[in-house]
Amino acid sequence: MNNFLHSAVSDALVGPDTSSQLGDIAMAMGIERALVVTDPGIIKFGLLDAAVANLKANNIEFSIYSDVIADPPESVVMDAVASAQSFGCDGVIGFGGGSSMDVAKLLAVLIKGEQQLADIYGVDQISGGRLPLIQVPTTAGTGSEATMVSIITTGETTKAGVVSRTLLADKIILDATLTLGLPPAVTAATGIDAMVHAIEAYTSVRLKNPLSDMLAREALRLMAGNISTAVKQGGNLEARSAMLLGAMLAGQAFANAPVAAVHALAYPLGGNYHIPHGLSNSLVLPHVLRFNAVAASELYAELAPIILPGRGLPSDPLEVSDLLAQHFLDLAADLGLQTRLSQMNIDQSDLPKLAQEAMLQQRLLINNPRELSLDDALSIYQQAF
Repeated sequence: MNNFLHSAVSDALVGPDTSSQLGDIAMAMGIERALVVTDPGIIKFGLLDAAVANLKANNIEFSIYSDVIADPPESVVMDAVASAQSFGCDGVIGFGGGSSMDVAKLLAVLIKGEQQLADIYGVDQISGGRLPLIQVPTTAGTGSEATMVSIITTGETTKAGVVSRTLLADKIILDATLTLGLPPAVTAATGIDAMVHAIEAYTSVRLKNPLSDMLAREALRLMAGNISTAVKQGGNLEARSAMLLGAMLAGQAFANAPVAAVHALAYPLGGNYHIPHGLSNSLVLPHVLRFNAVAASELYAELAPIILPGRGLPSDPLEVSDLLAQHFLDLAADLGLQTRLSQMNIDQSDLPKLAQEAMLQQRLLINNPRELSLDDALSIYQQAF
C-alpha cells in the first residue's frame, strides 16, 4: 500500500428534517451573522423556511443571497462577495445545489479579502483561511458539500476550478426531505452524476486509495439500488435518503481520488450548450467506459456486481465492462433522459471543437486510466452522437 492523504468534512448530520437544526449548529460554531447562499428556486418552494426559523430561534442575524444561477459565472461570485462584505457576515451557509455550494465555498475565502478570485484558480492556491462554512445540499448529485473543489464559469464556454482542502466545509446537513420535490429528470441526471463520481474515483490513476475505494463502493450500492425508485416514486423518503447519502459518499471519494475523462468531455457540453452537468456526464459515460475498458476492465468488473446485483456476469472483464456501458445507456433511457448528443441540438460539425475544448481539461485527463488523445476525444463524441 502506498502512502496517501485522505481528507473529509469532520461532521455530517444526516436524517429527515435535520435542516431545522441549522441555527443550533451555527450557534454552536460561534456564528452570529450568517450569509445564506442559495438560488431563487429554493426561496420559491419554501425549502429554506424551517432552517430560517431555527436561525431566528437562535437569534442569529442572517442575510440571504439568492441570485446564484447554474454554472455560476465570476460576476455572481463577486456580486455575492460584495453583498456579504456589506452585511458583515462571520459565517457562510451554502443551501441548494452544487452551484450554490460552490459559490459558498469561495465566499468563505474571498470575504476575508486576503486573495482575489483570479489568484486562487488551480490546485492549492489558497494561502489564507476562511470563515466558518456549513453546507446543506438540496439535490443528490454533485457531492459539492463534501468536496474541496469549486467550479466557476470564466468565459462564454470555459470553466475553471479552485481546488484546496481549505474549501472543505466544517459541517454538512443531509436532509432528504429537501429533495422530495425534485422533478424526475433532475433526480435522474444528478443521480447518474453522483454514480460517475464514484466510478471515476474508483478508477482514478492518481490518488486512488483504500478509503476512497470503500466510499465509492458504498456510494454505488446505495445509488444503484435506489435511483429508479427515487425517480419514479419521488415521494419515497427512504430512496431519497439513500441517494443523498450516496451522493455525499461519492463526493468524499472523488474529493480524494479525482474524476477524469467523463467530466473532461462533459464540461464542453455544459459550457457551449448549457446542458445540465449531470446530463452531460450521462451522455458521455457509456462511451468513456468502453474506451477505458482496455485499461480499467478489472476495476469495472469489481464494481459491476454492486451496480448490477443478482445479475449473472461473464468471467471476461472486457465483456463485463461492455455490459456496464450498456447498462448506463439503458438506465438513462429508462429514467427518461436523453441518451444521444444529436437529441441536444448539437450539430455534428461542432464535435471537433468540443474535442479540442475537452483536451484543455488536463487537470482531469491526467486521472484517466487510459491516455486520451484529441482523436480519441472526437471518437467518443462521435459515438455519443
